Amino acid sequence: MQELIRNIAIIAHVDHGKTTLVDKMLLAGDVYGERDKPGELIMDNNDLERERGITILAKNASMNYKGHKINIIDTPGHSDFGGEVERVLNMADGVLVLVDAFEGPMPQTRFVLSKALELGLKPILVINKVDKENCTPDEVLDKVFDLMIDLEATEEQLDFPTIYGSAKFGWMSDDYKKQTDNVEPLLDAIIEHIPAPDVEEGNTQMLVTSLDFSKFIGRIAIGRLQRGKLKENQPVVLVKRDGTEVKSRVKELFVFAGMEKKKVAEIQTGDLCAVTGIEGFEIGDTICDAEAPEALPTIAIDEPTMSMLFTINDSPFFGQEGKFVTSRHIKERLEKELEKNLALRVEPTDSADSFRVFGRGVLHLSVLIETMRREGYELQIGQPQVIIKEIDGKKHEPVEELTIDLPESVSGKAIEMVTKRKGIMLSMLPKGDRMVCEFEIPSRGIIGLRSYMLTATQGEAIMSHRFKEFQPYKGAIDGRQNGSLISMETGKSIPFSINNLQERGNFFVHPNEEIYEGQVVGENSRPNDLTVNLTKTKKLSNMRSSGADAKVKLVPPIVFTLEEALEYIQGDEYVEVTPESIRLRKVYLKEHERKRNKNAMATA
Repeated sequence: MQELIRNIAIIAHVDHGKTTLVDKMLLAGDVYGERDKPGELIMDNNDLERERGITILAKNASMNYKGHKINIIDTPGHSDFGGEVERVLNMADGVLVLVDAFEGPMPQTRFVLSKALELGLKPILVINKVDKENCTPDEVLDKVFDLMIDLEATEEQLDFPTIYGSAKFGWMSDDYKKQTDNVEPLLDAIIEHIPAPDVEEGNTQMLVTSLDFSKFIGRIAIGRLQRGKLKENQPVVLVKRDGTEVKSRVKELFVFAGMEKKKVAEIQTGDLCAVTGIEGFEIGDTICDAEAPEALPTIAIDEPTMSMLFTINDSPFFGQEGKFVTSRHIKERLEKELEKNLALRVEPTDSADSFRVFGRGVLHLSVLIETMRREGYELQIGQPQVIIKEIDGKKHEPVEELTIDLPESVSGKAIEMVTKRKGIMLSMLPKGDRMVCEFEIPSRGIIGLRSYMLTATQGEAIMSHRFKEFQPYKGAIDGRQNGSLISMETGKSIPFSINNLQERGNFFVHPNEEIYEGQVVGENSRPNDLTVNLTKTKKLSNMRSSGADAKVKLVPPIVFTLEEALEYIQGDEYVEVTPESIRLRKVYLKEHERKRNKNAMATA
């Protein structure tokens, strides 16, 4: 009975409480037995997602409520993971738009919502965190309405119901002044307002919108059965994105039940399911009837805006920490990632040891690098480069919409910083004692901006950005002003030497840390690069004992996260990534090689 199925995707900005709300909905739907009491953030089951507090991969769960089956699809809020979002919305009939009652709709909400409205999905607005101080639920409702008009929503889409509540405290209501003790008003609204799957007459059609992998049964295709039927052992035809047809056979079928998959003999039309036994499928392919195959329109994905060079680790410390260090390992891992990460592209380079990897932004690519690092890979990453396109004979570059929410007292500094990077201010709105500034800025200008912005605003600025379009090239942007401090020798960094060189700049290495020649050990206080010797110990004599000046005061080193390191490096530097360490280094480790390369560049 497809009338009793509801397929909903959840849209929200990072940290507006989406994953917490899903937890509470699953609890309300009696998904768990008495024995298995779930933890928090049930849907964010990937270590990286839990640490960063963001959803990266789209996931499915389902629950039963009042005789209806509700399939819930959790979508990422970051536009860097837009590839995930676009795929997943194909499975839904409606969306829950979750908005913070204080912050209102944010740029990433807009990004995913525009995709959902284009697909004609029916929205329900959920205003969360109405228990926060200074929140303005009525203003937020008006803002979301204006946003939907901006995004050209239809009359029907604009007639959306609004539910208020607090996911954290587990209640929802149609009036924020009347607190209830459960989330049932939201579940009732889903059953009443989200349409049942629209089923056409015809033979089997299912678009593969997601992948899963099991080491026992191999690759699993996930999607929604659009029409027709699917049974175990049914012969089917797989129609690829390019139109080629491959005969195949369904082996086993699963539906979602809670957080698990449940084996079934047949799939209801309109339900979300997982199919095994089909070989060689990709996301965007259609599983069709064996006799008269008809393909569904494939998924169009926004193109990448940024690239990085991935190369093998050839530093003096290679292979000390990682298991997978060769170019073959890196190539195989990137090919595996391409299967499920739709917004990613990989191209070979002139060297067999290096690959150019294209993605949606620094965050998109750094999540891949961090995942590889945790799996035991060692590699080196070059400076992020934005993709320049030739349109009508002119150079065009990606431009993003940037929103910065910061205290009013430091807004002048922020505006100056963005305009230096070719940003144009679009609007400036006061919100309490804070300012919300909107800019249009080239993607190049955003690389490295976050760390400068946080320093200038004492960590108070909240930045979010999303890709807008390609625009004519804006001209050169000044890079990092300060040069690097480069190690002259391989050995241990001696506290005595660090102390003597402290006025030269800030260091990135701890005392007694192993360093190598050509490693970037700090930032020079001047614009040029400087080679320093941190391995020099104090000369001892009869007059000088080793403990005479033990009171050396060292400034703590700057420790970079992976994203900060990628945004910090210059064109002649690499980030060396291993399971234990993140180091910065020069591409050419020896000083005479760096000089020769610099002279060659100057004469070229």
